[in-house]
Amino acid sequence: MQHVQTKFRSHTCGQLRSGDIPRKVQLAGWVDSYRDHGGLVFIDLRDREGVTQVVFDPDSCGKDVHDIARSLRTEWVISVEGEVEDRGADDKGRSLHNAKLATGDIEIRARAITVLSQSPTPPFLPSDEGVSEERRLKYRFIDLRRPDMLETLRVRYQLTRIMRDFLGSQGFWEIETPMLTKSTPEGARDFIVPSRHQPGNFYALPQSPQLFKQLLMVSGCDKYMQIVRCFRDEDPRADRQAEFTQLDLEMSFVDREDVIGVVEKLTAEIWKGILGKEVSLPIPHITYDVAMDTYGSDRPDLRFDMQLHNITDIAHTTDFGVFKSAPMVKCIVVPDGSKMTRAQTDGLAEWAKTFGAKGLAVTKVAATGFDTGVAKFINPVAAQIIERTGAKEGDLLAFAADKPKVVHKVLGELRLKLARDLNIKPKADFAFVWVIDFPAFEYDAEEKRFVALHHPFTAPKDDELHKLDSREVDVVESIKAKAYDLVLNGSEVAGGSIRIHRMDIQSKVFSLLGIDVEAQRAKFGFLLDGLQFGAPPHGGIAFGVDRWVMLLRGTDNIRDVIAFPKTQSGADLMCGAPSSIDDRQLRDTHIRVNLPPKVETPKA
Repeated sequence: MQHVQTKFRSHTCGQLRSGDIPRKVQLAGWVDSYRDHGGLVFIDLRDREGVTQVVFDPDSCGKDVHDIARSLRTEWVISVEGEVEDRGADDKGRSLHNAKLATGDIEIRARAITVLSQSPTPPFLPSDEGVSEERRLKYRFIDLRRPDMLETLRVRYQLTRIMRDFLGSQGFWEIETPMLTKSTPEGARDFIVPSRHQPGNFYALPQSPQLFKQLLMVSGCDKYMQIVRCFRDEDPRADRQAEFTQLDLEMSFVDREDVIGVVEKLTAEIWKGILGKEVSLPIPHITYDVAMDTYGSDRPDLRFDMQLHNITDIAHTTDFGVFKSAPMVKCIVVPDGSKMTRAQTDGLAEWAKTFGAKGLAVTKVAATGFDTGVAKFINPVAAQIIERTGAKEGDLLAFAADKPKVVHKVLGELRLKLARDLNIKPKADFAFVWVIDFPAFEYDAEEKRFVALHHPFTAPKDDELHKLDSREVDVVESIKAKAYDLVLNGSEVAGGSIRIHRMDIQSKVFSLLGIDVEAQRAKFGFLLDGLQFGAPPHGGIAFGVDRWVMLLRGTDNIRDVIAFPKTQSGADLMCGAPSSIDDRQLRDTHIRVNLPPKVETPKA
């Protein structure tokens, strides 16, 4: 940070070095700690840039200043004036330099002090460990004083600055889109806002600027970007909040590889600018089908192996009923998994049931075949399984036998769980991969209709457009979309697609999804109007900014990378939101609150 001379400071608390001796300076910040040695008082003064030690010696600062220094307490805000000095050595000649601090070679010999504000004993100190998240969120303004939190906010700022600078250099315009818009079915529940001027009507907060960015392409803007807030009324979780931030971009006259090329260069800029690391380009591609078949996930973590091996044909030759009757049997090889205890492997079977499986079969690889678990049922085909999987003595084999959807879910989650539990060393710190050729649609058996896997504006691949006229489940589910996700370490960090730019194709997709002509006009009329007046081929992508910061900072909690987040239940503990509103506001917006009936607590 370049220092700017102000009334209260000439430098920041992380800026001064030995080369500044014997400069006269003025610092301002919070009292991080104080030590009163009777004669000398030492203060560690903190701001967002670091910590500087200040020493108050009555012989140099005078009694009045020294008395004020002795009255200071942690988290008071002060401004001090003095000279930069070398920390020197103690009476025994040992250096007093502090290698843990960037400013550890110097200290400020104070001459004057001004107390700018006082603080009662805070509920916790920024240096305190083990503070509950609930307490941290209630007093977020104190929690944000922690160096780790300030560094996260700095990285977040760096990330968005690099995004804006790079995309600006590539010809993108930053254009704002409305926050009060029309409710449209995009897969999640909308947050709604009542209209005071139009009783009974509501706005919706945008789940994304999807329709608006497409219309910007229809309008001839060519390249659009925006760092935008989005809202989805969903249950929060560790990596998701009801309100979140994404980098949104859209381009005209492009196909998939054009969008991917821009995103890869931006990704390299981010990693170089923030972490000082190179990203090897081009980033490899993997199809959705291969990702599911090999890793059991459409967002595979490629930092370690444990790929899924299909042994259905071998399993069907055994007399083991569980394998013989299963539509699919796959397994993963867990390196050195034989070290796992019986209790641990039995626990995996119960764990697998949480993902819809009936259980999980395991066995250990011995010198002569399989040992323990389901060994007695499958030893006759041990050689075939070992040859196909490449398993070695000391490894553990974990099998899932069920419908493909269940098998992939269980083994996909299992490889991630075991990588964590067994501390399997990753082959790389960061493993990027593009997942492409997603299915465009899937059949919802409960609702008896087709649904779009991404959104209804995603273009099917050109050579499969004829399939849009079919209503056969197998045919429709075989349609591939021009969709693409950028995956990093098992997290989807960006997702996008080439859009439908022809009105006839868009109408066919709506019809396939069960949206009749009347509903199309009611929900998407403005988009259809735009498409019929000349739309260029276009596509784009959205980056989850919060998720990028999580990965850059090495945290798995999204609340750690947002300045003022909500709790798991969607509450703001600091502000006390959500909260009730008064009767006048309800009247003005023509709203009547109909609360659910209270549940009576049975008397003892």
